[in-house]
Amino acid sequence: MLPSNQSGSSQMTPREIVEELDKHIVGQKAAKRAVAIALRNRWRRQQVAVSLRQEITPKNILMIGPTGVGKTEIARRLARLAKAPFIKVEATKFTEVGYVGREVDSIVRDLVEISVKMTREEEMAKVRHRAADAAEDRVLDILLPRAQAAGFTAESGVKDNDTRQRFRKMLREGQLDDREVDIEVRALPVGLEIMAPPGMEEMTQQLQGMFQNLGQGRTRSRKVKIKEALKLLVDEEAAKMINEEELKLRAVENAEQNGIVFIDEIDKIARRQETMGADVSREGVQRDLLPLVEGCTVNTKYGTVKTDHVLFIASGAFHMSKPSDLIPELQGRLPIRVELEPLVVNDFVRILTEPDASLCRQYSALMATEGLTLEFAESGVQRLAEVAFEVNERTENIGARRLHTVMERLLETVSFDAADRNGTRVVINREYVEGNLGELVKDQDLSRYIL
Repeated sequence: MLPSNQSGSSQMTPREIVEELDKHIVGQKAAKRAVAIALRNRWRRQQVAVSLRQEITPKNILMIGPTGVGKTEIARRLARLAKAPFIKVEATKFTEVGYVGREVDSIVRDLVEISVKMTREEEMAKVRHRAADAAEDRVLDILLPRAQAAGFTAESGVKDNDTRQRFRKMLREGQLDDREVDIEVRALPVGLEIMAPPGMEEMTQQLQGMFQNLGQGRTRSRKVKIKEALKLLVDEEAAKMINEEELKLRAVENAEQNGIVFIDEIDKIARRQETMGADVSREGVQRDLLPLVEGCTVNTKYGTVKTDHVLFIASGAFHMSKPSDLIPELQGRLPIRVELEPLVVNDFVRILTEPDASLCRQYSALMATEGLTLEFAESGVQRLAEVAFEVNERTENIGARRLHTVMERLLETVSFDAADRNGTRVVINREYVEGNLGELVKDQDLSRYIL
């Protein structure tokens, strides 16, 4: 039998996964194929006999490529497709045990937190209809307190019921939305931030949990409009219908079986050959990451979590170092190597126009809110792509992120004046791009600072 969350989009074939990723990310076929296979293998693993299932471990991936070519975006979109708990961490944030900085175990704790949040949202969505009915009844009880038993006759009961149904109809049609009512809602536990030295995260979590439990069960009165009251009460009623213990068990299982951890900047903790002496904690971080990637058990406030079947995707530019500079044990745990291609002019043109939420569509939609029609001509898009590519070549290559910088600069005047230009139409063609960016591109010193 499949776990509940394996029955969804992770049943997609590798080809379908790549097609879905193509809607959001341009190019990088090899990386897309690698992650599609990794995701499909999870589904395959659930189909084999239980005795063998435990032996099949995920094939972790190492993505190698310059910044801004889509490494993080591929991993993020993959997690969204799989409806899997996903966390992105920077390798440089962690230090070897004993130094100041975060310990790698916190990656798993954060992953479980995300899984709990996801599982809770799924469960809330399932009981939303029942919760809405219960919330409606609570609001009606406030508007029409039920008649007392004393002197209660069948006739008055029918009359009371008719009034209630009439109010229910008005409530559903939104006629009472702006009326204010006093409601009793559960008081939220106070968010308490406890500062603790590195390595004491577990104790911190226990203390936070203890303080949160103290405030449970308390209610407070609030005066709100009925529209807002219904939202608050629906959430509260849905929370009552959920079995918290069962939810936590499912969330832990979801994190263990389907979790995806994306470790960025892994090249920054690779020890380069020429560095000698106290290369502070770089290799130590790799050694701390190793048991996590190999499979170990981490204590969290939701219980112990095994990382044996969590998929790890590591990425780095590897400008100054090589994958072979990582410690051999860690290299062995990242068996799939994928090199991502640097972006060229044609890729930039496609990034600006093809994805479902391309930059051109985003800016057109933003300007449309002011009543200004923004159109991107083919010649304008082509020149924009050329400008971004030229600046990347001459200064630091930041990949597709350069498009954001160039686009903001190009549309600065339009954005500033949009509120006063309701009903006008602006066409971004080659001449417009040249007029606004031409001088900046030619002046290397200026483009270094501004673009």
